Amino acid sequence: MASTNSAVRLKVIDKGTALEAAKAFSAGDVDLAVARADAEDLSAAQTVVVFTRGVVLIVVPPGISISDMDDLKGKVVGVVGGQVNHKVVEALKKEYELDRAKVQFKDLTVGDVPQALKSKQVSALLVVMPISEKYLAMLRNLLPRSGKSNPTLIPIESAEAIAAVTKYYESYDLPKGTLQGSPAIPDDDLTTLRVPVYLLAKKTLSEDVVGSLTKAIMETRRDLLGEYPVLKQISAPSTGAAAYFDGTQKTLLDKYGDQLMYVSMVFGSLASIFAAAWKYMTKKEEGPESLPLMRLYAFKDQLCKAGSEAELAETGQRIDEIFKGELEKHARGDADATDTGALGLAMQQLANAIAQRRATLAGKSLLQV
Repeated sequence: MASTNSAVRLKVIDKGTALEAAKAFSAGDVDLAVARADAEDLSAAQTVVVFTRGVVLIVVPPGISISDMDDLKGKVVGVVGGQVNHKVVEALKKEYELDRAKVQFKDLTVGDVPQALKSKQVSALLVVMPISEKYLAMLRNLLPRSGKSNPTLIPIESAEAIAAVTKYYESYDLPKGTLQGSPAIPDDDLTTLRVPVYLLAKKTLSEDVVGSLTKAIMETRRDLLGEYPVLKQISAPSTGAAAYFDGTQKTLLDKYGDQLMYVSMVFGSLASIFAAAWKYMTKKEEGPESLPLMRLYAFKDQLCKAGSEAELAETGQRIDEIFKGELEKHARGDADATDTGALGLAMQQLANAIAQRRATLAGKSLLQV
């Protein structure tokens, strides 16, 4: 982001674990955090982007005969990552009554896994991770190799019910052959759970800041995909910065267009406004084509011909720049009332043109789907 001269800069504070990062965010120590949807107390958060989704995998190493949740009765399941996955464990316990089945869960670090499997301390592993080749390779390397048998995955058939109760988990069908291609593991699409991983921002951050941050991330990630393929999984949230993705992020024109319309009404009748506009366009000290009102009028044709949301946004940005300059003149007292009234009418007409063109483009997009 720094190399592309982004308007937003980030200072990264390493909290060691995702759990500690979420705690720092909840405590107000940081403005942003990467956190899972099942983290504690996210009431003060708005979502910038969905970075990825962690998929819940219950993996049975080669040589152990377990094929479903009932087969876990009396067994020990290693929970890779420990505390960060305790909510997943609690959801599974409640849905499948695993306490009654005397299923035990043992927290493990990644480094603990090989020895725990070798000494048969655990009969299965619970892992939550993004589905990308990097993480799948790490998981394969943790499992013992056996020429006679292969690891298996246990389905979570009640995933939809768990998702409905918890709200932060989602039911997900893991595609056939995800863990291994030949022989395919799983041998068919497998039902499980997944949890979104968000970039969160404080609700007190302005919409403009969040929108600028989202724009910078989406533009920058293209240059980083080769090194970090998981960034392909970035997607739009349903709240927070969703305005950036659906094209509803407000420009200066959107924010102040109505106010300028009211200003134009206050400062005289329609006839006086047009008289002011004529005066504005025929000032002697500047060429007509350089006057703000004439420059704004020239954008009307561009708005009507805009072929995409990107072109519309670019033209809107250029209008904003002119508008901002005129607002600064007004704040300094360099603009008189009639000039402001004429500018207000022009801006309102441009706002209507943008809205009409956006509606037209949206209609075309729907027809193409």
